[in-house]
Amino acid sequence: MTFQLANNDSNDEKQRIINLLSGFLNQRPGLEWANYGDTYYYRQDARKITQQLNDGRELLRAIEWRDSITADDLIQGFSAYSGRLELSDSGLEYCTGQYWPTEFRAAVCAVCASVLWAYFREGRDSGDDIRKAARDNFGAGIQRRWFN
Repeated sequence: MTFQLANNDSNDEKQRIINLLSGFLNQRPGLEWANYGDTYYYRQDARKITQQLNDGRELLRAIEWRDSITADDLIQGFSAYSGRLELSDSGLEYCTGQYWPTEFRAAVCAVCASVLWAYFREGRDSGDDIRKAARDNFGAGIQRRWFN
């Protein structure tokens, strides 16, 4: 489904999309112990999920305070993560791949990273330059996880 801007005020629309992404990101993952049976693997997934939450929050903040990133830029970012996270007229829709708890936050991070990649591309000649800008803004960890 193609999303149309609800009104002419792009700043309001940008904030609405950010609020949708933030609400989606902040959902409880719903890990079920019965799917693991081993503390090591359960905690490993729990750590990864928490890391995705923290990364997503940081990436969303970066988008929010950059005035030159518009609602249209955010809408373009939804092509990331195989388009499984979609913006529709009724909100966000997500098509689960393998296991919801370990991937829904990654989808938000991928959308945000796609938007920021396009933002960092302005005035840069190569992917290496864009990755360096991401590393300078977010640190090596987020750069390695979301900007490669």
